[in-house]
Amino acid sequence: MRTQLLRFAWLASTILLPAGCALPHADHVPAQGALGPYSAAVATSHLVFLSGKIGQRGGTFAEEVKTAIDAVEADLVGFDLGLADVLSVNVFLTDMALYPELNTIYGERFPKPYPARTTVGVAALPGGARVEIQAVAARRRR
Repeated sequence: MRTQLLRFAWLASTILLPAGCALPHADHVPAQGALGPYSAAVATSHLVFLSGKIGQRGGTFAEEVKTAIDAVEADLVGFDLGLADVLSVNVFLTDMALYPELNTIYGERFPKPYPARTTVGVAALPGGARVEIQAVAARRRR
């Protein structure tokens, strides 16, 4: 197992950081009104990592998903990016019975070809949210 982890670490470093390259400079965007100590986004010259976004709570699940995606989109706009620039998404759900409804809304908002995605069932989320969406996007070459 240790050998496999070391191979993975070596492979990741060769893909992300060619020989002789230092870690890229990263810009941190503060998380306004955050429920914990974290940045809303961390951006390097090539990638933007967004912290998990939750939507408006207290209404329908559909509205919560839509406003969570709105929050992802709003943070991307700050980097001159959009949902089409998203490479990977992690979705956290407190009730996997809501998965089909999530898929319908997600498929309407994220353009094809869809980003890679993982959906994880969790016991609870901050602020009583039912869904949290975290994303990684690629910056365009200028």
